[in-house]
Amino acid sequence: MSKTNEVIDIEQVVVRFSGDSGDGMQLTGTLFSDTSALLGNNLATFPDYPAEIRAPQGTVGGVSGFQVNFGNTTIYTPGDMADILVAMNPAALKANLRWIKPGATIIVDNDSFTKKFIEKAGFETDDPIKESKLEDHNIIKAPISSLTKECLKDSGMDNKTILRSKNMFALGMVYWLYNRTLDFTNNFFETKFKKTPALVEANKKVLHEGYNYAETTEVLSFSYKISPAKIEKGTYRNINGNTATAWGMIAASEKAGLQLFCGSYPITPATEILIELSKRKDLGVKTFQAEDEIAGICTAIGASFAGNLAVTTTSGPGLALKSEAIGLAVITELPLVVVNVQRGGPSTGLPTKTEQADLNQALYGRNGESPVVVLAASTPSDCFDFAFKASKIALEHMVPVILLTDGFLANGSEPWKFPAMADLPDIKPRIVDENTKEYLPYRKDKEFMAREWAIPGTKNLEHRIGSLEKMIDTGAVSYVPENHQIMTELREEKVQRVVKSIPELELYGDREGDLLVIGWGSTRGHLLTAINEMRSKGANISLAHFNYIKPLPKNTQEVLSKFKKLVVCELNMGQFANYLRMNFQEFHYNQYNKVQGLPFTMNELTENFHKLLEEK
Repeated sequence: MSKTNEVIDIEQVVVRFSGDSGDGMQLTGTLFSDTSALLGNNLATFPDYPAEIRAPQGTVGGVSGFQVNFGNTTIYTPGDMADILVAMNPAALKANLRWIKPGATIIVDNDSFTKKFIEKAGFETDDPIKESKLEDHNIIKAPISSLTKECLKDSGMDNKTILRSKNMFALGMVYWLYNRTLDFTNNFFETKFKKTPALVEANKKVLHEGYNYAETTEVLSFSYKISPAKIEKGTYRNINGNTATAWGMIAASEKAGLQLFCGSYPITPATEILIELSKRKDLGVKTFQAEDEIAGICTAIGASFAGNLAVTTTSGPGLALKSEAIGLAVITELPLVVVNVQRGGPSTGLPTKTEQADLNQALYGRNGESPVVVLAASTPSDCFDFAFKASKIALEHMVPVILLTDGFLANGSEPWKFPAMADLPDIKPRIVDENTKEYLPYRKDKEFMAREWAIPGTKNLEHRIGSLEKMIDTGAVSYVPENHQIMTELREEKVQRVVKSIPELELYGDREGDLLVIGWGSTRGHLLTAINEMRSKGANISLAHFNYIKPLPKNTQEVLSKFKKLVVCELNMGQFANYLRMNFQEFHYNQYNKVQGLPFTMNELTENFHKLLEEK
């Protein structure tokens, strides 16, 4: 007799997959997210990688997690606390105790809860559930490993290979729990492992076995239904920030009529941008994997000199190594896009953890007066938009641009609507007319202070540029003190003139009030969610979020002046707050800072904002 199953309609849910770094949690979470996106749900994801490169198996330090918040409502964050946790071993349970809601459903691979792994996880007793005081939670103890082995016992695979599929058993269970189809994942197997049919069949079989187990076990007497979200019609896909960044630059190269060149050295968490661009030879993209960071950016500068849309990608330590070459791009006034996918520091720091660590470095991390444009993306999907905008500014203003993303954006994902190329703005590179009779390499236009771009090999446009200071207009080497002053001021003025090409600062909420929350970059979703929650309860609070850092939007001072209190929230120790203090000294800036390798949570934000509102 089949069990009776109750289907419960819900609007939104947070699911967290967790296990050893070799358990395939990132793939599991990605497949679940992709399926939910294809079913029309809004979502946001947070892949949480272990900080240690090779932590011992079964230890808390080696736990890998993937959280997805999906539903039929507007979703800005991956969620604070999980409604359902899949823990593939005791360490995964231990590491995520603080991230589960009261009464949450917890699915554990009961086969992994042996004395050995319970001790390795740091539990003091042989009953982690009781020790963790989880008796009031919905605990599903499933023999995932043993059922996976039983399912594939006739496959001819060795035991180690068989157990690599246990994540698909867990995924099948969660698919049943939330009424997800298996079709998209089956199609993924057929594409991913098409050269190895045995792996296709093995993963399909285990996935279905997990689904069937959840359907028949008496422990799960209910499942959930989440309807598609009401979203604008169009073609969508689930996209992460690194892919979106790569595609934004490809789109920019097409709109500019230039080839795209990327010269980069692989570095976590930026490597995927280089990988994605390397796949796009069909679109004329040229990539060069350099032997080090300096070589990567220098090849990009050379490509820019030769008339390409040139980019280089990196993270914080790599940006430090590229600093001298960025100065070369500044003094030669060549278009260049530097994508910095930030991570926790200093030094090697926390390569897999997110942090807004590099704003100071982007603004000031070069010798001499070396101003560049600085932008920051806020969501995985708008990495596309800001990669496009960074490219447009670089090409039209003849200036290097640093685009800041971070690990949270790079690896996180959300549904993204494919834009029509016709709807994207035109990009007009400042390539000099071949018929120009008198070409002066450093002569600038009056509106933007941008010089003209002469492509090497063009007859009658021969010129020299280099790293020594230039004479105004002619570009001849100059040691005249007054000329150096003029050129330094002009380079800064050129960056400030970019303000004409960027939008004014927008406010979320009222245009004046008691408290203005200020953020930049990837914190927007968390800040906006907190703001909306407090405003729904009557709080007089608004949000000003910055994507354009240098130059700042022209109405910044006006916006700040309309509020009684200001608080700057950052995943660093106050870099943007100090930047605002330098530019607008007349205001007092409160700060809320976090450097834990993790995003903000709603509770900590709302608690801080309530305190500020209550203070006299």
